[in-house]
Amino acid sequence: MSPWVVIKFGGTSVSSRESWDTIARIIRARRADGERVCVVCSAASGTSRALEGLIDAALHGNYEEPLTAIGKRHLALAHQLGLDGEVLLQELLQELERLAYGASLTRDVGPPLHARILSMGELMLTTLGAAFLKTQDFQIHWMDARTILKSEPIPRIPPHEEFLSAQCNHDPDPELQQVDTDIFITQGFIASDAQDRTVLTGWGGSDTSAAYFASKLEAIRLEIWTDVPGMFTANPGHVPGARLLKQLEYSEAQELASSGAEVLHPRCIEPLRPQKIPLHVRSTANSDLDGTVISAETHSYGAQVKAIAACTDLTLIAVETPRMWHSVGFLAKICTAFERHGLSIGMVATSETNVTLSIDPVYGFSLEESVIEALLADLNEFCQAKCINGCAAVSMVGQNIRSVLHELGPALEVLDEQKIYLVTQAASDLNFTFVVDNLHAQRLTNKLHSQIFSQIGPDDLFGATYRELFDAPDISLPTSWWKTRRDQLLELAAESSPCYVYDRESLDHTISRMQTLQSADRSFYAMKACWNPEVLQVIYAHGIGFECVSPGELHYIRHLFPDIDPDRILFTPNFVPKEEFLLGYELAGHVTVGNVRALELWPEVFRDRAVILRVDPGHGRGHHKYVRTAGSASKFGIAPEDLPLLQNIAKEHNIRITGLHAHVGSGILTPDTWSSIAYALASIAEKFPHVTHLNVGGGFGVPEKPGAVPLNLTILEESLQQFRETYSQFELWIEPGRYLVAGSGVLLVRVTQVKRKGSTYYIGVETGMNSLIRPALYGSYHSIVNLSKLGETPSMTADIVGPICETGDILGRARRLPETKEGDILLITTTGAYGRVMSSTYNMRDPAAEVVI
Repeated sequence: MSPWVVIKFGGTSVSSRESWDTIARIIRARRADGERVCVVCSAASGTSRALEGLIDAALHGNYEEPLTAIGKRHLALAHQLGLDGEVLLQELLQELERLAYGASLTRDVGPPLHARILSMGELMLTTLGAAFLKTQDFQIHWMDARTILKSEPIPRIPPHEEFLSAQCNHDPDPELQQVDTDIFITQGFIASDAQDRTVLTGWGGSDTSAAYFASKLEAIRLEIWTDVPGMFTANPGHVPGARLLKQLEYSEAQELASSGAEVLHPRCIEPLRPQKIPLHVRSTANSDLDGTVISAETHSYGAQVKAIAACTDLTLIAVETPRMWHSVGFLAKICTAFERHGLSIGMVATSETNVTLSIDPVYGFSLEESVIEALLADLNEFCQAKCINGCAAVSMVGQNIRSVLHELGPALEVLDEQKIYLVTQAASDLNFTFVVDNLHAQRLTNKLHSQIFSQIGPDDLFGATYRELFDAPDISLPTSWWKTRRDQLLELAAESSPCYVYDRESLDHTISRMQTLQSADRSFYAMKACWNPEVLQVIYAHGIGFECVSPGELHYIRHLFPDIDPDRILFTPNFVPKEEFLLGYELAGHVTVGNVRALELWPEVFRDRAVILRVDPGHGRGHHKYVRTAGSASKFGIAPEDLPLLQNIAKEHNIRITGLHAHVGSGILTPDTWSSIAYALASIAEKFPHVTHLNVGGGFGVPEKPGAVPLNLTILEESLQQFRETYSQFELWIEPGRYLVAGSGVLLVRVTQVKRKGSTYYIGVETGMNSLIRPALYGSYHSIVNLSKLGETPSMTADIVGPICETGDILGRARRLPETKEGDILLITTTGAYGRVMSSTYNMRDPAAEVVI
């Protein structure tokens, strides 16, 4: 009998026709090697979150809209795969509707019902996947994972963990191994208990499900296909210099996954150990790369740190009392309190009068505040206990960590200005962890990584850096235009530094690329990103409209382009007085309202007029909390519960709702974001019969760090076209802002002084946060190069700082540069957006000027 191999695909790998074509190729390759194939799939990207949203809506008695959106997204995927989704998914969608309806009646979703609803994502996706693979001439069997994976009872486990984070038996299953098929497809994430009730293996638990199947099948290999080509020495999204780890031992991978590395679920290693099944982490987008092999084989590299991992948003409980000194059983009383409230303890540090512990939440589900309050109440009966939120654990993972600590002195100096809540060192000598504030986690990670890995090159253990793997020049994204203009820029800097420089050719190229999106009927440039008049002239010449957010922007556009058709102007204010709405109707062709209160207060302004509603889809996205413009923590958008009131106001005053708008954030690189917004808006549009267009907003991400993967416009276009096939009655509008102009602008600054303070080098430049506030405000990353010494080998690590009298006046931390001296010209990239427009004269210092070339 041929051996089994298990291949698992995550949400981003199963959400498009292109992805399923890739899956088919991989299956063919395994069959050509004589292997039998078990395919394990997650739900389509974003589905589990959408199902959580459905649960929340059902609890408020209004589940129809999210239910419709979920159904239409899957029907659209079915259409893309050439399948009859109505027939294939009819029973599953009806079951999902019954479950949601029941939740809306009882206004209660206990763990069993919660698990059943969330399981529908994997069931629908694999139903479509099996049908598609049959059209590709595969003899494939669809299998319900709940008939194979059975959860094991764990004493005193809380109900939510029993159903939402179950652990399953994974003993070899001879009957399954002899199943009458060479290929079967099944679900990750779901299983069942002894009473055949649906349970889940934890958020992100499809990896673990795949490991269970590998163990039961006694597979020769488990392959996890994801969006990165393996595990790295740090998160490559934050540390582009992170190196690929070619091989890891089980314990090291387990430690990394438990410490915050997001590539693997923490529980997926243990089922592989008994039969020593190797795990291969591969990238669906870069299948030619070997990735990381995780196995039982121990490679002797001596004492060595393999990676730095960070886990953020931890909760600590600090317990203090002098009565614990020599008190027998004191720790037992603390642990009993944790057990009583269903809480697992992660890390522990003790002294004679203090115990500090971290809480392990149920994987993927947030801690409830009421549970923490109840725990504190119990603890405070015999000690003083407090909760510390917003913490992060930064861990060094490797072999024999204790023996290399003496080499980390310079890196650990970064801790002298940070509060350390907890330090732990695993008895296994695999892990050394610092718990600090969330705010300091990334700097500590960068510093440690630079100290430990900067001198390491490729060998049997370490592969290429993420930057080396993916920083190949992309001619379609001319963000490095400045490399060919070096001499011209140095001449400009000699005359005008500090100065912003915008390149017309780069701007024109990026606009043309964005305009290849045939799915977008209209584009409005978010002019707050950059209002340089010459930049605006280029955008105007391309026929793009302008999105304005203030009277100043409205007047500026009408002055700069006196003959502009008002239909090309979109006014999107928020929390503004009545007079601004009146001005909007005078100067712009379209007016957006994002607060039902404005319609209540001034119905006469909107009576007999067209209005675009900005609605809140319920969640935000983006690289920083200050750029996430949706969700309960954001001021933007009309909440779903206010829509019935708005309908009544619109009807009473003959206000025509002609468009719906949502904008979830900035710096987004996930290409299906905008189609998800479109589906959400389309479901709301059913309440407003006059809606003709849906504005899915902007936020198109710009790759900033070396090696960052750019936004895939091809997938974005496919997902929007897929939406349009279902909702052809609507126009689609987009609002690109930063995407159009960021890469065409750079900031040139002259080095004023270089100094060393302890182990840290500081490179001072002539302007700072008064010219570029994004790093201080958002923690944004901008690549910084020494233009005077372009191409020379980096030889120093330094913080780039400005002259403003603020500790936060830092333009870049821990940057690798050639030896830099006073008078050198530094170039700061991707500053064409939200640079000069956000500048100030703070400290009475003039900001950088602007030049267009």
